[in-house]
Amino acid sequence: MMPMTIEEVAQAVSGRIVAPSGYVVPDGAVATSTYSDSRQIKSGSIFVAIAGERVDGHDFVAGLGARGAVAALVERVVNGVDDITQIVVDDTVAALGRLAHHNIVRRRELDSPFSVIGITGSVGKTTTKDLLDSLLSTIGETVAPVGSFNNDIGLPLTALKVGEHTRFFIAEMGANHVGEIANLTRIVPPDVAVVLKVGVAHLGEFGSVERIAQAKSEIVQGLLPDGIAVLNADDRRVADMTKFAPGKVLWFGLNGEAKPEARRMSAADITVDALDRPSFTLMTPEGSSAPVHLGIGGAHNVINALAAATLARHFGMPLADIASGLGGVKHISPHRMAVSTVGLGDAAFTLIDDSFNANPDSMRAGLDGLARWDASAASAGQMAGNADGEGTEPYRIAVLGAMLELGSDELELHRQIGAYAAGLNIDEIIAVGNETDRHFDRLAEALARGAEQENEGAGTAERHGRTPVVVQWVHSSVQAERLVAEAARRHGNTVVLLKGSHVSGLSALAERWAHMQQQERTEVEPKH
Repeated sequence: MMPMTIEEVAQAVSGRIVAPSGYVVPDGAVATSTYSDSRQIKSGSIFVAIAGERVDGHDFVAGLGARGAVAALVERVVNGVDDITQIVVDDTVAALGRLAHHNIVRRRELDSPFSVIGITGSVGKTTTKDLLDSLLSTIGETVAPVGSFNNDIGLPLTALKVGEHTRFFIAEMGANHVGEIANLTRIVPPDVAVVLKVGVAHLGEFGSVERIAQAKSEIVQGLLPDGIAVLNADDRRVADMTKFAPGKVLWFGLNGEAKPEARRMSAADITVDALDRPSFTLMTPEGSSAPVHLGIGGAHNVINALAAATLARHFGMPLADIASGLGGVKHISPHRMAVSTVGLGDAAFTLIDDSFNANPDSMRAGLDGLARWDASAASAGQMAGNADGEGTEPYRIAVLGAMLELGSDELELHRQIGAYAAGLNIDEIIAVGNETDRHFDRLAEALARGAEQENEGAGTAERHGRTPVVVQWVHSSVQAERLVAEAARRHGNTVVLLKGSHVSGLSALAERWAHMQQQERTEVEPKH
C-alpha cells in the first residue's frame, strides 16, 4: 500500500474522522496496509469493518489500536473504543473500493513503469493468474490475489497491496451478474484485459450465455484508453469482443476456430504424460517456438498457459524463459488439480483435488484428466506407497458434487455430466448430495441417474471392453469417504478425483485428508 495519512484516507473514501475523546493521533502516523480480517492487523494497518451475514466486523474494532492499527473504516461509530481513529462512511465495501482506486492512482503517479492486468473468463481465471504471476515475478515485483480474491471485496484488498515498487498488479475479476466486472474496472482500470472463455458458469444467475458474454466483455470496455485486449481466438463470443477494444488486440488459441486469420500464440504437438501433465510446442505469432513441459496437471491448462505466455511475451520476456518458467510452476492455488497421496488406515490412494468449484466445462476437464491417468511411469499405486498397485491399471474413482447456479436446465446438465463420466475410462462414480438440502441432493441424484442411463445404453462396456462403471449416490462427504476407502482396499492402485461446488463439502474433505496426512508425518518424525 502507498503510505497515506489518516486525513488522506478519509478524503479518499469521503469519510468523517471520529477520534476518541482526548486521543491524539501520533505524529507521522501513516497507514501502510489494509485488512478486513482483524486477525491480520499489524502496525500501520487500516481495519475495514464489514457487516456480513454471519459476522459483523464492527464487533472486532475494540482493541485493534493496541495491536498497531491506525484507523478503522466503519459504518457506525463503535462506542467504548479509545485507542483508534474511526473513519465513518455510508458503506464500508464501497469505501474500500474508493481507497483501492486511490492507491492505484497514487502508484500510477510515480515515474516508474506500472501495469494492471485484468483477467476474466468462465473457467481458468485463477490458474492463468497463478501462471502469469510466476512468469512476471521474474521481471518485476508483482502483486496477485491469493486464491480467487476476485470480487468487490477481494479485488480492492489485493489492490491495496500495491506499493511504490510494484511493477505488475494482476487483477482477477469474476462476476455473478451483469455490471459487476464494470464496477471492478472502475475501481482498478486495467492496462491489459484478458478474456479466457465464455461458458455456462453462473448461467442461473445471468439467464443466458449471451448475458454471460456481455458481463465478461465489461473488462474490455473498462480498459484505459489505448489499453490492450488479450482474447481467445478459439471462442466465438470472446473473439466478438474486439469491437469493444480501445487499442491493440493480442490473440491466443489452440485452433483459432473463431478467428482463423488472427496471428496468435498457439500450441502444437500436445501430449500428456502418465500423470496428465501436458507437453507441447509453444508457437509465437512470429513463428518462433520452444518446448514446454507444464508442471501442473490437466490438458485444459494448455490454453491458460497460452494466455499467460502471450502476456509475458508482450512485456518483453524471452520465449525460452517463458517456456522454462511455465514448466517450473509445480503448485497453483489450492484445490485445482492438486495431486497428493492419502492414507486412510490400511487404504491408500492418489488424490486429484479439483474441488474448488465446478461448472460443466471444468467438470469435463477434470474428468478427462482422471480418465487419462495412466499406470505407466510413476503410477498412482507407487505414489500411494502401495507396492501391490505397481504397474497395474489404476482404479479410477470420480467423487462428484453438484454444480450450482445453472438455471432451469440444471437437472439436465447434471445428467449430461453423469453420462459423460460414465462414457470415459472411469471405474466408479460417487455422486455426493446433501442430507439436509433437498435441492442439492436432487442435483447429485440427476448426475448419478445420467451415469446409470449411459450404462444401460450398453455402449460403455463395448467401447472399453470392460464392465460398466459403478455408480453410487450418497448424501454426505463422510459416506463418500467410506466408499473411497473400501475401494482403495480392494484395488492396490486407486486414483480419486474430487470435483464439485464449494458447498458440496468436497474441498473440506480434501483439507481434512491433508490435515490427517500432516498429522501422521508429524507423529513419525524422530524426536530430537
